[in-house]
Amino acid sequence: MQLLEERARRKRQRKFFDLYPDAGPLRRELYPKHMAFFAAGSEHAERAAIAANRVGKTWGIGAFEVTCHLTGLYPEWWIGKRFDHPISGWAAGDTTQTTRDVVQFALTGVGGEGGDGELGSGMIPGERIVGKPTAARGIAGAFDTIVVRHASGGNSVLGFKSYDQGRKKFQGTAKEVIWLDEEPPIDVYTECLTRTMTVNGIVLCTFTPLEGATDVVNLFLDSDGPRQ
Repeated sequence: MQLLEERARRKRQRKFFDLYPDAGPLRRELYPKHMAFFAAGSEHAERAAIAANRVGKTWGIGAFEVTCHLTGLYPEWWIGKRFDHPISGWAAGDTTQTTRDVVQFALTGVGGEGGDGELGSGMIPGERIVGKPTAARGIAGAFDTIVVRHASGGNSVLGFKSYDQGRKKFQGTAKEVIWLDEEPPIDVYTECLTRTMTVNGIVLCTFTPLEGATDVVNLFLDSDGPRQ
């Protein structure tokens, strides 16, 4: 029983390696939009997956790509953006609670009401998470930062933020990768762009356009610039 339980635990902590195989019911060819999004990272610094709910934006696009960059474990088929060194990044949602329940849960396996769950059972392989995440203030089970071991031998650092903290909370140091799950306010979005520009970084957006043709949506739908 102990061996079976350990086997199940290890499988839960390796979700990342099960996505987008060559063959089978989850094979890559069944997800052309996801593959196109990843590939576009090699040319464009700003990308948005603007789509319906429940089509794999958070887990299959955002959490998967962020995990690639945090760990340096790029699949053999990966033709998107690559970093050959540990990165510093942010992942953000609407509020601290929704960031915990959705973004943090997808990446770490800990989230939901009360911050329950098993650390390492999210998209980031459990063996890659270094130590215990630092806790955020005010919301039970919410993380402030996590440290992830990179394939190069160093450590990546990911911070969790929320739009309701305001634009000023997105000021500060340069970031190679910023993932915005759910549509951000335009001032937060532009501040995030500033954080990535000096290090050739990228901004990923994954959201359903519930507010219609907003400034952020129009940045992508109306732009013919090389960045978007």
